[in-house]
Amino acid sequence: MSSQEAEQNWQEDVFRVLKAHDVKHVVFVPDAGHSAAIRMSYADPDIKAVVLTTEEEGIGYLAGAWLGGERGALVMQSRGVGNCINTLALQNCAGFPLLMVVTMRGDWAEFNAWQNPMGQATEASLNLMKVMTWRAAKPEDVAALLHGPATMAFATTEPDAGTNTHNSSTVARKDGDEWVINGRKIFISGVDEA
Repeated sequence: MSSQEAEQNWQEDVFRVLKAHDVKHVVFVPDAGHSAAIRMSYADPDIKAVVLTTEEEGIGYLAGAWLGGERGALVMQSRGVGNCINTLALQNCAGFPLLMVVTMRGDWAEFNAWQNPMGQATEASLNLMKVMTWRAAKPEDVAALLHGPATMAFATTEPDAGTNTHNSSTVARKDGDEWVINGRKIFISGVDEA
């Protein structure tokens, strides 16, 4: 496989993994690195492709999608992470699933010097905001690597809910001064796939 074919395949793999995890919203600022996934999202009638004016808007959008019972992903390049740092507090405090797929700029052989500072600080910045990160070393690793975080993001702790928290059956009711919780829990459904 040529390097150009490998490049195209990983870009399409991003879309295929998102689709396999029932992602209904793909939000983005236009990015050449994610151009195949963006193009495929527009072409898929089951996915709402949403162009943003700035990346941090995507975090609020995806919080709303989750509250509405649907999954989404924010695809962006590393420079966009800098725009999201403050808004990541929303996800940190609210605890909704947030899947971000970031193409890296500012690494080895970067032709645009303006990409270097944020590109080199991306992973550390996300980790400081309590966002877990994984980095693919080779294009052919992208699909397998992305499957794990997507499973983690959308996993639930009820055996009959699948990955849809709106199907949860656990209930809490006030009984005098105490709360009674009825339901079943497993540690994480789908973790064997992650």
